[in-house]
Amino acid sequence: MGRPRQGTDKVSVLGVRHHGPGSARAVAAALDEIKPDIVLIEGPPEADAITSLVGGLEPPVALLVHLADTPKAGTARSKEGWGFWPFASFSPEWAALVHAHGRGVPVRFCDLPAAHTIAERIERAEAAEEEAAQKEAAAEESAEKGAAEKEDARQEEDARPAPQSEPRRVRTDPLGVLAEAAGYDDAERWWDDVVEQRGDGEPSPFPAIADAMAAVRAESGPETGRDARREAHMRQTLRAVLKEGYERVAVVCGAWHAPALRDLYDYPIKDDAALLKGLPRVRTTATWVPWTHGRLATASGYGAGVTSPGWYHHLFTAPDLPIHRWLTDAARLLREEGQPVSSSHVIEGVRLAESLAVLRGRPLAGIDEVSEAVTAVLCEGEQSRAALVHGRMVIGERLGSVPPDTPMVPLQRDLMAAQKRLRLKPEAFDRDLDLDLRKESQRERSVLLHRLRVLGVEWGVPRAAEHHSKGTFRESWRLRWDPDMDVALIEAAPWGTTVVSAATARVVEVAADAELPTLTALTEQCLFAELGDALPDVLSLLTDRAATDSDITHLMSALPPLARSARYGNVRGTDGAHLRAVARQLLARVCVGLAPAVRGLDDDAAARFVRAIDQTHGAATLLDGDAHGWTEALESLARRDQVPGRIAGRVNRILADAGRITTEELHRRLGLTMSPGTEPTRAAAWLEGFLQGSGLILVHDERLLGLIDSWLLSLSEERFVAILPLLRRTFGAFGAAERQEIGTAITRADGGRTTTARVRRPVDTRRAAPAVAAVTALLEGSRA
Repeated sequence: MGRPRQGTDKVSVLGVRHHGPGSARAVAAALDEIKPDIVLIEGPPEADAITSLVGGLEPPVALLVHLADTPKAGTARSKEGWGFWPFASFSPEWAALVHAHGRGVPVRFCDLPAAHTIAERIERAEAAEEEAAQKEAAAEESAEKGAAEKEDARQEEDARPAPQSEPRRVRTDPLGVLAEAAGYDDAERWWDDVVEQRGDGEPSPFPAIADAMAAVRAESGPETGRDARREAHMRQTLRAVLKEGYERVAVVCGAWHAPALRDLYDYPIKDDAALLKGLPRVRTTATWVPWTHGRLATASGYGAGVTSPGWYHHLFTAPDLPIHRWLTDAARLLREEGQPVSSSHVIEGVRLAESLAVLRGRPLAGIDEVSEAVTAVLCEGEQSRAALVHGRMVIGERLGSVPPDTPMVPLQRDLMAAQKRLRLKPEAFDRDLDLDLRKESQRERSVLLHRLRVLGVEWGVPRAAEHHSKGTFRESWRLRWDPDMDVALIEAAPWGTTVVSAATARVVEVAADAELPTLTALTEQCLFAELGDALPDVLSLLTDRAATDSDITHLMSALPPLARSARYGNVRGTDGAHLRAVARQLLARVCVGLAPAVRGLDDDAAARFVRAIDQTHGAATLLDGDAHGWTEALESLARRDQVPGRIAGRVNRILADAGRITTEELHRRLGLTMSPGTEPTRAAAWLEGFLQGSGLILVHDERLLGLIDSWLLSLSEERFVAILPLLRRTFGAFGAAERQEIGTAITRADGGRTTTARVRRPVDTRRAAPAVAAVTALLEGSRA
């Protein structure tokens, strides 16, 4: 297949694009012709030990290589200590794996070991962290110096030679060069036309690909840096295989590397050995994990990704009549959504796609032509309907699977067993799940999802944040499995061998150094996740922190989850007596410290404190009989003069809604706030706090509305302009219907006087003429 040179006639180099149906079919055909006695594939050699599992894998899957030990979370080792190598059904490397496995042919991966790659990434990350820390320390030191010293330090820094980094060669885009030479302005389209849309039985493209890449490489110069080391390791692996006596060696690698392996003896052994000497190394282990088409897409940020994995999968699995089958599937999808699509739409769509391909000089209609046919014919030009088809079919989301005997940490196996027992299948797309906690099996599903969230595995996310606070027996979740969650499970492995033991250990570890708000959130998590072994430790720490923490904002943010846990803990069979006692202590301390905490707050701080007051009020309401002290604290705060306007307005609204102040008293307080002696900005802030959340009180209380209306009319133009942004922020937060109701109430309160007194503006007939002519034409056209 590759051009023989200097004794390399035993080697056939198949240069491919990493994910492409035409490349995959060409590799399968070439291997059938070569009948190799060993296959080498570009990829990490750590995976050699698990190639025997290929027969049980369902792509898309990925090789996951990670550190053998589990690093501490948040460190450079945890962030950079792993790597994925994905495979789809249409990946040429996967075709090579399937060929070798099906025929009992040995297969090895020949790329630079991930042990070196990961070690290099960790070193770079640690160096970057150290450099950032040094810069931060230098900045702090510089801030303490005088202006002259700062200038001296800057000059010294400028004079210091820049650190030497490994030279990087800017690689020419090989596909772009070849596409331009062929008269294409789009490299992706050129590669699709020449390689990916090839049919069966066509001549092998690999000799021509290798020659073309060799020509581009000759113009770019020799490889440097990491790519040079990668190719050196590939050649060393190839030399070792030939030395072992293999006679027919097939190498499947990226097209760019093909000349470097085909022309093996152009590269001295000693030079390759020198490139690989002294590389950093870490201990690693490898396994297979499920992958998704979405993660293969270019839009996901994957460097070797493809634009439309769903289309490529279709081309690979339906080589005969791919356009007809694609449009038939699109029609079926539209009919499932209630759209009227007939077989004649499909026929005309095929004709349009094929005609566009001919006009554009393409051998076969591509995804662009097919998408245009779907939009124009099947969807009759409606972009919203077309977006439905493109969104589902172009990516063609699917989740692969791995067999039970795949190497896993015990935590992964325990989760797989739980998923099977509870009939919760991981899927690569969003799925809504409603649970009734009164049913044992559904309660266990909820417990599992909550325990995984404790471990940082966000497989399920609550659909409505308020579902805890309602105290019902129902939960609503949105499920979506992501391949990165396997990494999260591996990182969580040191905490335990089962989901419950790992979650328990994780909670205890986090609680040891947590502040009060975090501890109350952990208490709630323990209840939802039924972590009974962790709850006593968390409650003990919570009691201690609650007794010593003097930060009022900490106490207020800690109270809501604790009140929810105390009120609804018995939904899951948990005694809330101790939780209620701690919540009472917190609420009592909040009531005492409320007034001093609001002094001197600016507008942003006041807005945050208003949210804290709302949350605390909700928590006090949940505690029933314990809310009396909180209400008295609010009444005391409302009577004070030095309270920020926004907070004062909100407190008065809460008291008014609770019936703690009479309508007459509310009108009196509002009148004082809107009096000429009060600064307009404070009055506007008071009004914003009072109306926060709902302005319908103005609809039902005409006197209140009149007070505000009179106050606004009494302002001078300068003062009105000054407070206008606050008023816009206040009334802009209301919905359109709510604003309309308030406007109607103002008109009703005026008794029509405003309308009759308003001066009518004369109509400018010259400016209105074009609009009148347009409306007239429309009306005449409709009658015709």
